[in-house]
Amino acid sequence: MKRLQSPMLGATCLTVLLAGCAVGPSTAVTPNVASVPQTSDRAIPTSARSFYDSLAAARAADPPDSVPRSQLIPSSKPVARATTLELTAGQNLGWLDILRDSTLISLIQTAIDNNRDLRVAHARIREYRALHGASIGPLMPQVTANATASRNKIAIGAGAPIKYDALRATGDVSWELDFWGRLRRGAEATNYDLQSQQEDARATELTLVSDVATEYLQLRELDESIRIAEATREAGQAVLALAQKRFDQGQISELDVRQFEAQVADPAARLAQFALQRRQQENALSLLLGEPPGEIPRGRPLQEVIQSVTVPDSLPGALIARRPDVMAAQRDLQASLARIGVAIANRLPTITVAGEYGAQRPEFNTLFSGQGDVYTVQAGLSFPLFTGGRLLNAQRAARARADESRSQYQQTVLVALRESADALAGVRLGRDQLVAQQTQARALAIAAAIAERRYASGVSSYLEVLTAEQSLFNAQLNLVQVEQQYLTATVQLYKALGGSWAPVPH
Repeated sequence: MKRLQSPMLGATCLTVLLAGCAVGPSTAVTPNVASVPQTSDRAIPTSARSFYDSLAAARAADPPDSVPRSQLIPSSKPVARATTLELTAGQNLGWLDILRDSTLISLIQTAIDNNRDLRVAHARIREYRALHGASIGPLMPQVTANATASRNKIAIGAGAPIKYDALRATGDVSWELDFWGRLRRGAEATNYDLQSQQEDARATELTLVSDVATEYLQLRELDESIRIAEATREAGQAVLALAQKRFDQGQISELDVRQFEAQVADPAARLAQFALQRRQQENALSLLLGEPPGEIPRGRPLQEVIQSVTVPDSLPGALIARRPDVMAAQRDLQASLARIGVAIANRLPTITVAGEYGAQRPEFNTLFSGQGDVYTVQAGLSFPLFTGGRLLNAQRAARARADESRSQYQQTVLVALRESADALAGVRLGRDQLVAQQTQARALAIAAAIAERRYASGVSSYLEVLTAEQSLFNAQLNLVQVEQQYLTATVQLYKALGGSWAPVPH
């Protein structure tokens, strides 16, 4: 074969390549996410807001030792008011900064280290990273080495057939000039696929963290419920002993004693119920930690954790845009837009250049003697003229998938806004509920102590003590439940904002 020598060939190919442009729509997607506004002013009238503040102030003014049953009285410290949070570019709030419980942080880290779903997500990231690397390969020249051995017999015209042996070794180069951006668009799409998988992994981790925190807070609620039930039982036993003594002295009837006895049995029964629920809660949390059932270490009490929680009045929409589900939906949309370009480019001419160089001789010992050089340089153009509508419909399908991804992305943003608004309202209005519940429990604790003193002095009947004891017991359990719900709402807000309410550093 005749060697093709053209000093302009490389420059011409490079010029054609550089002149090419990627077809298809732009993959730039600008998140249109509104800020999450404050909710308390719309949900609670101004007069009620003033009342909540007065409740907290009045409770804080109560002397801590005004009644003997201080172990049943909630802390008089007011719940931290929500303020407008000054967000700076370098701020990065973590779980310890929000709930301030090092034991919870340790449990979360254990869960992250042991969770199998996270391992699956990370393995999937490695898979998509390899697929992206494979999609980049066609952008480069493809080089192969070939070797063949053959025995041949050919006939030319009417002459005798010619027999010969051939040993051939060549190096082949082929390169598709990505003039329309088909290959670049494909690589771009796989890169967005990879980023989507990374966001899915982050969502998996975020869900795991919030689940561990929620289960842990429920466990701490049961701890407090057991403490309250035990303290209520002990206090009831003291009153029962006094009633039994007065019955022995003939001062009261047996009815009084039986009423007090029934009163003591209620917290005792609830104590066993709470103990069973606590064991089940520990087993459920152990499963999240990837460990067999066992004892779970405890950290700070709920009341102490509550005092350290402060959330902002409103949240910028940029925080919603960085949620992993929103980011994953955005990457899916960008990947589908890139694949429209691939579908369009498939309908356009394909330009390739190829070359081959090597040697061919009848015997191996003379293969590389320099006398049997073979080479080929060629350029090709392939244009799809008729495919039965296959390529056109593939393009239409790509556009339909992009429209689908766009709608899914918009819906994901709306859901994120709703969840964030719900979570923010849950925290801010939950704080108001907590203030009222603390006031009620403290007032009932003081009332129960007064009723006990009046009964011991013979001033009041047993009905006052029974009513005060039962009301206090229920109020204390409700208070612990509200405390847990308030902190859980804080966890849900953390999750709804993608892991924190601090902005991502630029």
